[in-house]
Amino acid sequence: MSLTETPVCNFGEKAKNFELLSTENKKITLDNVKGKNGTLIMFICNHCPYVKAVIKDIAKDAKYLETLGVKSVAIMSNDVKNYPEDSFKNMILFSKTHNFSFPYLIDETQKVAKEFGAVCTPDFFGYNKNLELQYRGRIRELKNLKSVGKGDSDLNIAMKLIATSGQGPKNQIPSMGCNIKWFK
Repeated sequence: MSLTETPVCNFGEKAKNFELLSTENKKITLDNVKGKNGTLIMFICNHCPYVKAVIKDIAKDAKYLETLGVKSVAIMSNDVKNYPEDSFKNMILFSKTHNFSFPYLIDETQKVAKEFGAVCTPDFFGYNKNLELQYRGRIRELKNLKSVGKGDSDLNIAMKLIATSGQGPKNQIPSMGCNIKWFK
C-alpha cells in the first residue's frame, strides 16, 4: 500500500464522459448519473483500508446529497488480476453489504481513472450542475484509520455548497488513500 494524496482541485475542469458496467449489470454513462444540482464521482475499491474506514460515511452522504439534487456514482479502477478482492463479484457484495444507493462501476481498462486523473482510493470529484469540478478533497479527517469528529463530513459540506451556489469551497484538504493499482 502506497499512501497517496490527491492534487489540488482544478476548478472548472469539465467531467469526462464514460460508459461502464454497474454491479446491477447495466451500462451507465455520465448522463445517467448527472444530478440537477451536482454530481459526485468517487473512485473507490473494496480492499483499501482508507475506503473501509469511510464507507459508512460515503453511503450516508450519498443518500443525503440525493435529497439536494446531487447524484453520486462510484468507480473501481484497480487491477483485479493482482488485487482479486476488487473483482466484479466482490464489488457486487461490497455494494450490497454497504447499501449503496448509487451505481458502483468497474473501469476494467483503467481508461476512465486516467482521464479523470484519479490517483487514490478514495478520490472524490465534486461537480456543479454544469459538470464543472468544484471539489477534490477528503470526506473527513481520519486518525489511525478512524473518523475524527462528528457532524457533517467535509465532503457533505462542500457538496451542499456546490448544490446551492454552484461553487465549491476555496480551501480544500486533499483526500488520502491507497494508490490506484495500475496494470503493470
